[in-house]
Amino acid sequence: MKTLVIIPSRLSATRLPGKPLLKINGLSIISHVFKKAEEANIGEVIVAAEDQEIIDDVKKNGGNAVITKNHHKTGTDRIFEVLQKIDSSNIDLIMNLQGDEPLIDVGDIKKLKYRMIEYNSEIGTLASKISDKELYKNQNAVKVTTEKNLKNLNFPKANNFTRKILNETSNIYHHIGIYCFKKEILEAFVSFKQSINEIKNRLEQCRALDNGININVALAKSSVKGIDTKADFIAMKKIMEYKS
Repeated sequence: MKTLVIIPSRLSATRLPGKPLLKINGLSIISHVFKKAEEANIGEVIVAAEDQEIIDDVKKNGGNAVITKNHHKTGTDRIFEVLQKIDSSNIDLIMNLQGDEPLIDVGDIKKLKYRMIEYNSEIGTLASKISDKELYKNQNAVKVTTEKNLKNLNFPKANNFTRKILNETSNIYHHIGIYCFKKEILEAFVSFKQSINEIKNRLEQCRALDNGININVALAKSSVKGIDTKADFIAMKKIMEYKS
């Protein structure tokens, strides 16, 4: 099945403006993510951005980028605009990869695609086991509950996604911001109005669940932290500079 990877990005993040172009080891965050997606080698990779500065940066670093409108309420709505602008007649799966997770595991990107094919899923995503109990209390960390315990080879359905403080119980995992859609499901998703749960929790995946679309969850190798605040960026910079 032919897969297209789209990475939505914008400069006007409320908690860390200009985030995509902040540099680590001389390369912008968005270009780090783009290169990880290319390394996975599962299909063409496109950055979808409303800012010309991001487009220029990605292209300067050898990537492909498409300018989008600035009215989109979610990243998924943004990637759908790209899908409409290109010839997508032969595309089966669309992967929405978050632009602020430069340490996303290449193997996990591949794993998600192949789980989608194996289980013929509508939407797939990733989650990891929670090793740091502070995550249960962190409302910036999205949690997902699943029908069954996550194992390396299964792909159970998600029951719920939340930012709320939760008690430590079974079948709660740290959600990783990556989604893979069947093309026809993505088309249906963007046709729905934002749901009450989506708006309340600031989680676009709730729109799918609220409209009867199943989301399956694969177990990731490790927890991947996104960059939401200046403190996150400083911590990520230290990790990546140390690894280099």
